[in-house]
Amino acid sequence: MWDVFRMKSSNVWNVPIGIMLMSATCWLSQLDIAGSTQVQDTVSVSLPGDIILGGLFPVHEKGEGTPSCGPKVYNRGVQRLEAMLYAIDRVNNDTNILPGITIGVHILDTCSRDTYALNQSLQFVRASLNNLDTSVFECSDTSIPQLRKNATSGPVFGVIGGSYSSVSLQVANLLRLFHIPQISPASTAKTLSDKSRFDLFARTVPPDTFQSVALVDIIKNFNWSYVSTIHSEGSYGEYGIEAFHKEATERHVCIAAAEKVPSAADDKVFDAIIGKLLKKPNARGVILFTRAEDARRILLAAKRANLSQPFHWVASDGWGKQQKLLEGLEDIAEGAITVELQSEIIEDFDRYMMQLTPTSNKRNPWFAEYWEDTFNCVLPTSSASDKINKGDDSNQKEKVVCDDSFRLSDKVGYEQESKTQFVVDAVYAFAHALHNLHNDLCTQSDQNVGPQHHQHSESVWYRRPADRQSQACPNMASYDGKDFYNNYLLNVSFVDLAGSEVKFDRQGDGLARYDILNYQRLDNSSGYQYKVIGKWFNSLELNLDTLVWNKANEMPTSACSLPCEAGMIKKQQGDTCCWICDSCEAYEYVYDEQTCRDCGPGLWPYPDKLSCFALNIQYMRWNSLFALVPLAIAVLGITMTIIVIVLFARNHDTPLVRASGRELSYTLLFGILVCYCNTFALIAKPTIGSCVLQRFGIGVGFSIIYSALLTKTNRISRIFHSASKSAQRLKYISPQSQVVITTSLIAIQVLITMIWMIVEPPGTRFYYPDRTEVILKCKIQDMSFLFSQLYNMILITICTIYAIKTRKIPENFNESKFIGFTMYTTCIIWLAFVPIYFGTGNSYEIQITTLCISISLSASVALICLYSPKVYILVFHPDKNVRKLTMNSTVYRRSATTGAGQVAGTGTGTGTGTGTGTGAGAATGIQGVPTSSGYSRTPIVLNSEDACYGTGGGIGVGVEIGVGTITMSATERPSPSISQKSRNCDLDRNQSVVIHRNDECYNNCASTSEKCDCGLGIGDPACIGIED
Repeated sequence: MWDVFRMKSSNVWNVPIGIMLMSATCWLSQLDIAGSTQVQDTVSVSLPGDIILGGLFPVHEKGEGTPSCGPKVYNRGVQRLEAMLYAIDRVNNDTNILPGITIGVHILDTCSRDTYALNQSLQFVRASLNNLDTSVFECSDTSIPQLRKNATSGPVFGVIGGSYSSVSLQVANLLRLFHIPQISPASTAKTLSDKSRFDLFARTVPPDTFQSVALVDIIKNFNWSYVSTIHSEGSYGEYGIEAFHKEATERHVCIAAAEKVPSAADDKVFDAIIGKLLKKPNARGVILFTRAEDARRILLAAKRANLSQPFHWVASDGWGKQQKLLEGLEDIAEGAITVELQSEIIEDFDRYMMQLTPTSNKRNPWFAEYWEDTFNCVLPTSSASDKINKGDDSNQKEKVVCDDSFRLSDKVGYEQESKTQFVVDAVYAFAHALHNLHNDLCTQSDQNVGPQHHQHSESVWYRRPADRQSQACPNMASYDGKDFYNNYLLNVSFVDLAGSEVKFDRQGDGLARYDILNYQRLDNSSGYQYKVIGKWFNSLELNLDTLVWNKANEMPTSACSLPCEAGMIKKQQGDTCCWICDSCEAYEYVYDEQTCRDCGPGLWPYPDKLSCFALNIQYMRWNSLFALVPLAIAVLGITMTIIVIVLFARNHDTPLVRASGRELSYTLLFGILVCYCNTFALIAKPTIGSCVLQRFGIGVGFSIIYSALLTKTNRISRIFHSASKSAQRLKYISPQSQVVITTSLIAIQVLITMIWMIVEPPGTRFYYPDRTEVILKCKIQDMSFLFSQLYNMILITICTIYAIKTRKIPENFNESKFIGFTMYTTCIIWLAFVPIYFGTGNSYEIQITTLCISISLSASVALICLYSPKVYILVFHPDKNVRKLTMNSTVYRRSATTGAGQVAGTGTGTGTGTGTGTGAGAATGIQGVPTSSGYSRTPIVLNSEDACYGTGGGIGVGVEIGVGTITMSATERPSPSISQKSRNCDLDRNQSVVIHRNDECYNNCASTSEKCDCGLGIGDPACIGIED
């Protein structure tokens, strides 16, 4: 063991590096003593050269329990070792790469175990320490420092390996301390890209983050959302599955069960893992991120479980496309999907392997074991052969002695291992980097090299300059490994033997390219093969037509819950990938997988519930039955109204029309016409214009009718009630006054309507009686419409009251009765309309139809009741449209005055009336019956065509004495020679009852006189005179 060293004062040391050196040398010395037997007995491949490259490969499987190495040789480990030797041979024979320089090797077996690999890699460090320049040290006892010379080869310039990520992690942490670069052809753990920890590590394969993305792409392509995962303990499995879980979560794939395979696991552990997977029956997809031996034992446990439904395996490149892994498990593994780094077959390497034999390949100490394992035989020179000859081992009796004619070929199961290309690429990467270093250093003088290429770092002390016999220049052999890694190794770029581009990114990682493989049965054969069904290079390309599933004719499902049908959403049940499906409401659409949203008024979802469309806007159509009925009524009413107007116009100056009050009659007919026309405005498509017409038409139309009727009934009531009380002339009963009054009443409604439109501007709106309908209506609130008609209701009410008050006037004034009947009927119509209109608010068609018919019925009642008798006379009995000689009427009188003329008559009863005049007549009086108001009923029969006679006389009527019937003969008519100016006729222009004196009423009450018109609404019109 070394003594404690101290530094010479003449040398300037970096204290931390000195401490590291002393610690490492003391630790290695202790380790050397403790494990000297194991290290000295280690088998390795050593080839001399000017520059030595180390190699770490899993030649043997890891041992069970205490032994680090298992008895079985690992096929792919041997192939990778041979790939390194093959590449070294090619480089050494290539005059274009490192001419005159030979690369040697020092290859060790890692036995697929990280701790053993770390122990093995100490040989690389020890070889480097053996080359230390001891002149910088001195011992405390003044003796010369000496280092142990037990290394089997010279110092290594770089290391190729290991295969497993767990091995590379351990070795990289050691080699970085001594600035030894490392390139792995198979380690894919993500953490190895961390340059702060592994600053001298590179690899010709990509990190597992890309493989994890590829695996998630595959299961998403299968529409799997619920899978289980199994990973091996160690950096490869743990970092790989961590990246997979992260990617899967981001892409909404749930993990049903996540199981870990311990490093030292027995069959019970694997059986327990399969049992846990079976507890998640819906997760049929199982993701394996395991080492090859763990994958095989998982398949063995699945076979022991005798699964009724097979799992569908999706495996990482730890499984890859290894055939030997699946021996005896083909039926369980059938249909498996595996990911393998995209690599090309190097045909020349196959030729190299097929010409090897144990005899010709003595440089590989493990090749004999590989040969025996491949051909299931024993070599004559092996210890197993001796046992067969002696019969000591019964198991060996089944094997035969290997024949010299045996050769590797596809017939015996040989297949180029998938990582072969990456091992060769790693060797060539070192070769090209060394070639560039050689060109930079060895073609220049030693004086110019150091400062230009920075080969002298603070750690360059641990290399002794190469021997003078070396073909490499001294500067190259002593160049710092860290500078070599950063300045040369990471910057190489070349095309490899398979024609693929090789280069490293700044993290030292290779390009990410994967093949997607499917393990399937060969056609018409019991054999199996891996078939490429897709590729992954930043995105997935998969040919599902060539995919074969295990015992399934179609793509299997792996989901906790099946996808919801269109129009349904997920309601979570525990795990995020487990749910029940719930339907959206009829008017909702699926906003996302968990949410329904209301389409909103006027919108309805498509059948797939993914979006909404606008509903058809409904409004009254002209061809609708609900429109045709009120339109027919309106057209008929308009026709009838026009006929009446035409008849009145043609008979404008006839007694009947004049007696009807022409001004108010035409006004009333216009109002009726407006009401009929409202139907068209109500049925038309709602627009601003049609809505304005509706508001004006309904209110103003009714106000015209009922204002005219109110004026008529008020006038009749005033005439008969005032005439019985006083003979004074009444005001505001002339035609002009009646028109003014009517117009004023109409103007009030017009003003109300204008105020209404200012407060609530006309327009259209959409009405939604339910979620499936959109109705276009005028922007009129039902209550505001009702208030707008309040004035018309008041008019109707007052008209009805007047109609009741005048119901008992003389029979010949029967228009009051017709007005009364009109008002009663109108009240009934509108009392029925209000509940129907407001009760059918959800049916716009019924509502509009009801309103149209109610308006038309109101107009029809007025038209028929008030004008049908007159139309009947005008059309069928025009002969009655003249003045009659006889008029039967009943009048109520309280008092009368006598004029200058006299009328004599006789009567029977308690009262008599007398008068003087040029004519004579007889009157028979019958006592009138007193009433509560002091009236007495007096039947009067006039038998004179013109009943205006006397030189100043009139008809004398007894005051509360009696009633006389005055009869005049034709011979008693007044003489034409009588002075016209002496005639006094008080005539009502419209109502044929005497209400005032009119000295201008003369000429036998000629119909052409503007001052004398004869009765409205009586059968026999006449002029009645009252004597003063």
